[in-house]
Amino acid sequence: MTRTITKDTFMHPTSHDLPKQTRQAVCGLLQANLADGIDLVYQIKQAHWTLRGPNFIGLHELLDDLHEKVEDKVDLVAERIAVLGGQAEGTVDASAQASRLPKYPLDAVKIDDHVKALSKSLAAYAKNNRDAIKEADEAGDEATADLFTEIVRMADRSLWFIEAHKPVK
Repeated sequence: MTRTITKDTFMHPTSHDLPKQTRQAVCGLLQANLADGIDLVYQIKQAHWTLRGPNFIGLHELLDDLHEKVEDKVDLVAERIAVLGGQAEGTVDASAQASRLPKYPLDAVKIDDHVKALSKSLAAYAKNNRDAIKEADEAGDEATADLFTEIVRMADRSLWFIEAHKPVK
């Protein structure tokens, strides 16, 4: 489900060699993933601030690290929009309206509840970026496809780390 920027959407003038139509389409992909990333940043912080239970400190510190990693990718995505002549829509309100991630349970307290919720969101984030790799490549923007690949590698590894906190059966 790609959100593309319409012809009426403001694009900054640029000498970038990609055709305007390609840049607009790719900015739509980037914008959709920017919204997901911003939502994920605050879902991670919600867990960080509210989780309770055994082994609290290990997951608490992991979430700090994960927050930084996702925030770094959010910045790269927003800057890629700017590079292509687009206008990043990075407010919390814009992101909340556009995010494709599952809603985070605000009543989660137990570590297991946070692990379950973050696992779902990280998996969705990885999938959305994985889908965007192919779309960006098909649009003719290998650099953006590479950015999405970088995000997927980080999200997949982070999902592994979070899921390692699930109880072993």
